[in-house]
Amino acid sequence: MASDRKYLDAVLEALAEMDDISYRPMMGEYILYFRGKVIGGIYDNRFLLKPTKTAVEMVENPVFEPPYEGAKEMLLICEPFEGHFLNKLIEAIYEDLPKQKKR
Repeated sequence: MASDRKYLDAVLEALAEMDDISYRPMMGEYILYFRGKVIGGIYDNRFLLKPTKTAVEMVENPVFEPPYEGAKEMLLICEPFEGHFLNKLIEAIYEDLPKQKKR
């Protein structure tokens, strides 16, 4: 099942205060970026983020699901989306991710 644009829009609305959030459609789903780094995506109308150590510590009762069969599990973010908390969570994920390699 592909994700619909309305779900993506709901996530983007919750992240509206953040600069440098972008997305790219890919095979019916959406990959999310923050400052050029992949932070997660929308898969089957589920908001999944990379499960970095800090992110897992920040989320109360974390739930993990794979974005698709055979993939590594990611951190499920359930509705309703709380923008202020998501902003802090995404900043934490960004800091935990390795630096981007120069091309």
